[in-house]
Amino acid sequence: MTQENRPLPQTLGELKSSRWAAEDLAGRSVKDEIRGNLLARLQAGGELFPGIVGYEDTVAPQLVNALLSRHNFILLGLRGQAKTRLIRLLTSLLDEHTPYIAGSEIRDNPFRPLTQYGRRRIAEKGDATPIAWLERHHRYVEKLATPDVTIADMIGDIDPIKAARRGADIADEENIHYGLLPRANRGIFAVNELPDLAGKIQVGLFNILQEGDVQIKGYPVRLELDVLLVFTANPEDYTARGKIITPLKDRIGSEIRTHYPLSVERGMEITAQEAWVRRSGPVRTEAPAYLREVVEQIAFLARDDKRIDQRSGVSQRLPVSVLENVVSNAERRAASSGEAEAVPRVLDLYAALPSITGKLELEYEGELKGAHVIARDLIRQSIALVYSRLLEGESLKPVVQWFDLGGSLQLPELASSAELLKQLSRINGLMEKTAKLGLGVRESDARRVAAAEFILEGLCAQRRISRNEEQSFVAKDGPRADDSETADPAGGRRDRRRQQFQ
Repeated sequence: MTQENRPLPQTLGELKSSRWAAEDLAGRSVKDEIRGNLLARLQAGGELFPGIVGYEDTVAPQLVNALLSRHNFILLGLRGQAKTRLIRLLTSLLDEHTPYIAGSEIRDNPFRPLTQYGRRRIAEKGDATPIAWLERHHRYVEKLATPDVTIADMIGDIDPIKAARRGADIADEENIHYGLLPRANRGIFAVNELPDLAGKIQVGLFNILQEGDVQIKGYPVRLELDVLLVFTANPEDYTARGKIITPLKDRIGSEIRTHYPLSVERGMEITAQEAWVRRSGPVRTEAPAYLREVVEQIAFLARDDKRIDQRSGVSQRLPVSVLENVVSNAERRAASSGEAEAVPRVLDLYAALPSITGKLELEYEGELKGAHVIARDLIRQSIALVYSRLLEGESLKPVVQWFDLGGSLQLPELASSAELLKQLSRINGLMEKTAKLGLGVRESDARRVAAAEFILEGLCAQRRISRNEEQSFVAKDGPRADDSETADPAGGRRDRRRQQFQ
């Protein structure tokens, strides 16, 4: 339905003579409503799930099929796969406005009331029964499943205070304080992490969905709720025995598997959409494309690393957080150095270690090595991969020879871009290769410095040059720092930030 310019009906009589009655609101369920609006959107060619990237050919078609089939469904996937965001977008498929009997706790359909309150109200008032209106975002209820959730939370409980105030029998239906599921009537009810819900609560959900009834403290309550039920779960928990009762699992019409981005390019698109990179303030911030690719590659490598628990997964929030941290470190450096432009460099990746280590669940081998060591190793591997792709076939022999002939270079963190560029320009053939990273001849000093440092880090990652204990780039056969220091160009050496280049 689309919103009309004229006022919405305020009584049952006005509603009966409106288009809502003509569109058979009495006989149409919420699943029919979503199905109809979805078909209209498909015919119009509109975007189905705005902001969801990478599911166009996999998850989205399966979800559309489930909705067209009027199924309750479950999204199975590891953390950080946009499951919750996806189900929240379903509200866009609901009607813009929906009428209900004013005062009804479970939003009774004026043409088909479920509760005693709704039926009595219409019997007393007739066509003068007041009508209230729900907007689509009010028709979504979400609950995070935890072991302490009770039947009262989900379905409801007898309220003795309400009974006393009304002077009614304790078993009267109107003495019920309704839980979340009845309050989602004529809308969408979402349960996140379904396997964490206690078995008896799952039985209650099954009963009210399958049979339309439930027992609250021995009092049978019949509620034929009109609701679309959606769940999310981790595949490992969902398939474990005893985590979900068979009748409820059988009641779920469609089981849809989500996934992480299937390509680095898709991952970069998601990260660019979610990460807070373009910021207001005195310092202009922008992350180069090659560094964004390194950040994304870290997540892809982590998802294949045997030292990391793949059952837990590596969330897409990892590259988002890393990119934000990388930009923040560059922003801090630029502000401290009095520069107007903050361009992230490789050393900023190592400053972002806290945003990597906190998102890695390690296996036994990983625990022995430690999260910081693994994170640094992932950064090195990512730099090597991106360097190989972008500079494949490029001859960097003049650069390597410069170090082989005794050249040594240290890049202090807080030195100005002009100072760093002056020193980097001494290396034969280095600055010319920055064009392969998308830099033009009129690029800023900060961008040129960041690109040149990336090339040196790539050579270091490929073991063609090295670092010494002073964190200077040196020839391959020169004295090497230990692994932890080699991995972190700024680690433990920040007191030397402004020392002279060797």
